[in-house]
Amino acid sequence: MIKALRTVGRYIILMNRTFSRPERMRMFFKQYVKEIEQLGINSIGIVLLISFFIGAVITIQIKLNIESPWMPRWTVGYVTREIMLLEFSSSIMCLILAGKVGSNIASELGTMRITQQIDALEIMGINPACHLILPKIAALVTIIPILVTFSIFAGIIGAFATCWFGGIMMASDLEYGLQYMFVEWFVWCGIIKSLFFAFIIASVSAFFGYTVEGGSIEVGKASTDSVVISSVLILFADLVLTKLLMG
Repeated sequence: MIKALRTVGRYIILMNRTFSRPERMRMFFKQYVKEIEQLGINSIGIVLLISFFIGAVITIQIKLNIESPWMPRWTVGYVTREIMLLEFSSSIMCLILAGKVGSNIASELGTMRITQQIDALEIMGINPACHLILPKIAALVTIIPILVTFSIFAGIIGAFATCWFGGIMMASDLEYGLQYMFVEWFVWCGIIKSLFFAFIIASVSAFFGYTVEGGSIEVGKASTDSVVISSVLILFADLVLTKLLMG
């Protein structure tokens, strides 16, 4: 318990150092754009691929498991849309990104710590927390809502692909179900949740990487810890945010 409280305290202190005014805005913006490319744009492929197949699989599973003469044919499209909007494209996709992006951030900062690059920045009079961590947090908070939007569209295309190429149902029935009782707020809920998840992924992963002590083995351990803790916090935040936004 004491160790957990100490870790939380160190995290809060680090975030306090991180959210200070950058000493050189031009350098910050350059690093911000670089992080958007490295952390966000390079993740578009895996987001689109996973979302496409998940959308297709959800459609097939629902069609096979709720086959009933009492159930309208458009129900498949309606349920697929709700699953993609409310949970998969925001929460589950951010869990996947926590593994890909979070481990990247933790290992990068951990390597800089053990090779004393962070110490060198401090000696030069630069605030390393702000210089290294703030661009990553800003980049993820910017790009992850965009990735969530791409995920929703890719999942819907995957659902239609099962109709066009799999022939499991009429595309017109699926389309009607996707449009039936559409609530725009559900899209905004996913985007709002993704902003919080993005901050969790970036800040927690950066904390574990920045505070590494030891050698290369500790860097690997910090990378693993960052993914595990980020995933747990995302699930907890999902529970709280869903209650607040949908309650």
